[in-house]
Amino acid sequence: MVVSYKGLGTLWMIRLKTLALVALFWCGFVPPSFAQSDDNLVISTVHRPPFAFIEQGNPTGFSIDLMTAIAKELGYVVQFDLQPTFGDMLEAVRRANSDGAIANISITAAREGEMDFSQPIFESGLQILLPAETGTVQRFGSVLTREILFVVLGALALLWGGGFVMWMLERRHQPYFDRPLREAMFPSFWWALNLVVNGGFEERMPMSRFGRLFATMLVVSSLFVVSVFVATITAAVTVEALQESVDSINDLEGRRVATVSNSTSADFLANRDITFTGYDNPGAMFDAFAAGEMDAVVFDGPILAYYVQGKGGRHARLVERVYRPENYGIALPTGSLVREEINRTLLRLREDGTYDDLIDRWFGATFKNN
Repeated sequence: MVVSYKGLGTLWMIRLKTLALVALFWCGFVPPSFAQSDDNLVISTVHRPPFAFIEQGNPTGFSIDLMTAIAKELGYVVQFDLQPTFGDMLEAVRRANSDGAIANISITAAREGEMDFSQPIFESGLQILLPAETGTVQRFGSVLTREILFVVLGALALLWGGGFVMWMLERRHQPYFDRPLREAMFPSFWWALNLVVNGGFEERMPMSRFGRLFATMLVVSSLFVVSVFVATITAAVTVEALQESVDSINDLEGRRVATVSNSTSADFLANRDITFTGYDNPGAMFDAFAAGEMDAVVFDGPILAYYVQGKGGRHARLVERVYRPENYGIALPTGSLVREEINRTLLRLREDGTYDDLIDRWFGATFKNN
């Protein structure tokens, strides 16, 4: 019996090459949750002051500081990857292109089905931003519309005209009107004004038949003019008051409402059939509101409060009521192996006061986080 060692050697070589390829495959495979190196974490974020933004070229904000503190506790060096949009940030987590994401990410059932979340890092909710309540001068300016100006000018013209006609009829009968036209212009106007407001000058009653008839017609017509004027002013003041009053989310009907597209606030408004304009980012939304293009903003309460505390303080106010309470969390790829480490560290930071220090630093009394 002859055994071919050459054939056996070839067979073993094939088996060894196969095992080598399998080993290389498994060594090169890295689970999505281990996109980081041994001591680095890549965390996606997006511009969302005061949670995450760039200041002097460096990322900062409540969420940035919190993630930095977590990474330090765990012995990681965190690298923040600023994404252009909120959707891009979440997509980086879905595709496991980053080890996680942090900003103002609401924990929802839909998102939980696509990724994992840490324990809540912030208790939030939706609130309504409105223009600041107007003072006396601003309120008067808003009430003084073109229509009201026309009514006022019409009333003045009627008084001047009525006074002139009365001068024509009474200048030879009533001593009060016995003066040249130039000198009689204001006294005649003053007589007509007193006739409308007070019912007339008893000591300067018209003496002629036509003068008395005209004065009677002037009094009757003045009742109509005064009624129209008062009604117009009252309606304008009432409309102004109604525009400033928002007691519930239903009061937003018929108003120009703004929010950020593809956000939980957009879903909230859509579910209640409230028409709104969606913007790509909060900055564009706030610019439209400040320009008077929008009557109200519905968005995350902490971000609205931060805006009121800063740029919007003079022309904006925040309605206290919180709608749709929600929690923010750190988004993680499904099956992330650092989730438990992050959760334990979050608990330690709450217990040792680090978390409360960050809350005080970034929010203070502007937005109470229970």
